[in-house]
Amino acid sequence: MGTKATEELDVSFDELPMYLRAHHSAYMEVNGALYYLTDVNDMYWRAQDTAKLNEKGHYTDASELVPTMAEFMALPFVDGKTIEEVFGEAVFYASEKSE
Repeated sequence: MGTKATEELDVSFDELPMYLRAHHSAYMEVNGALYYLTDVNDMYWRAQDTAKLNEKGHYTDASELVPTMAEFMALPFVDGKTIEEVFGEAVFYASEKSE
């Protein structure tokens, strides 16, 4: 997992899936919550809640693990809403890898 960049991403809803495929992750801030949108081995997608850590110190899953980007974009993990439904309120940030 990377760290949240300070500068906001300038990405449209239609560009977000391409961005995620190219960069493998991003942070999404919405309604005071911060989610980590990420792939798993470049094959599956999930959202994680950055406010809750598991026993290994990793973010906890906020969504189920799904095999396609289309399924991921349709997951209602933000208080029962999808990314598309909250996109107008959301701010996205790059995930910067630590060296």
